[in-house]
Amino acid sequence: MLIIQNLTKIYENGFVALKNINLEIPDGQFVSIIGLSGSGKSTLLRCINRLIDPTAGRILWNGMDITAVSDDELRQIRRRIGMIFQQFNLVKRSSVMTNVLAGRLGYLNPLYSLVNYFPKSEQDRALAALERVGIAEKAYIRASSLSGGQQQRVGIARTLMQEPEMILADEPVASLDPATSHSVMKYLQLLNKEDGLTVLCSLHFLSLARAYADRVIALKDGVLEFDGLPGEIDNDRFKQIYGEDAVEVEIS
Repeated sequence: MLIIQNLTKIYENGFVALKNINLEIPDGQFVSIIGLSGSGKSTLLRCINRLIDPTAGRILWNGMDITAVSDDELRQIRRRIGMIFQQFNLVKRSSVMTNVLAGRLGYLNPLYSLVNYFPKSEQDRALAALERVGIAEKAYIRASSLSGGQQQRVGIARTLMQEPEMILADEPVASLDPATSHSVMKYLQLLNKEDGLTVLCSLHFLSLARAYADRVIALKDGVLEFDGLPGEIDNDRFKQIYGEDAVEVEIS
């Protein structure tokens, strides 16, 4: 269970990104976070794994207060929380295999990464992760040679190497075309349904949230505007979230 209590984030320039957010997210749920750019979606995700420190409030996960743990405890927590980024965050000059193996560094002797050595068991694990996302044949080529959708699948495979219990996906399809967006979302849905992973995924498009999420959370100007089932967002709710002049775009 992820419990967020009275979460507020105010940046140094005075911008209030989140205002008193309260949420409870059960294990195994696929939650989509929607809203306009600047609504607080990325800030919320990054507060959960403390890439950003909140200004006030608490975040509890499996009984641990993430906002109050020690640095060592935070490292252990982050090992179990996978993060998928909009811009993939790959080392483009390195091979796909090396990028995927990087997801395992939290479990291994740090010296391994310095000499680029990984036991065969870990290499086999990486190949299995790439097989799950359908690009095992790309394991030994440079990450820079892949398409955007393939690079995002490498990011998902890297996250799998952490053996996570929860995945935070920060607008993972924002730079992808519609067909590729659905492909990436289907892999996230697969991990949610087959592995029971909790998925929190920020998205711009409501149509994608409706297609893949169990629950939708909408933010507007840092405030929780909606929390419910995707099908409950009618035209009036849509305009509350995105503005009176907004028009819903279908990603087909």
